[in-house]
Amino acid sequence: MTEKPQDKKLAAYRRGFVAEYVAAVFLLFKGYHIAAMRYRSKGGEVDIVARKGDLAIFVEVKARRSVDDALFAVGFATQRRIEAASLHWLAKQKDAAKLSRRYDVVAILPWRLPVHFKDVF
Repeated sequence: MTEKPQDKKLAAYRRGFVAEYVAAVFLLFKGYHIAAMRYRSKGGEVDIVARKGDLAIFVEVKARRSVDDALFAVGFATQRRIEAASLHWLAKQKDAAKLSRRYDVVAILPWRLPVHFKDVF
């Protein structure tokens, strides 16, 4: 029996959803505060917004088979989308003037601990 396109889409959505929560828990254990998940604005979206002191970290989560696949999946268009959402999120913060920002990627790999790449772009 063949899988319907909507079934594949739902399975991919679920994998992404689970990967984002795994990444959030991983970041919590590393001492980050999760400020937002799946933050969406008109210009884009970002999977996780985390804070650590005066640093706002905008995290893209990629569930892939290898680290290289995860990093290559964050192309120029994805970076622009995350940047647009990050600027929107920052504009809503009371302490935005004192915040620095950083863009990270968390790779979720099969049967391995997540891999955190800091300041990717």
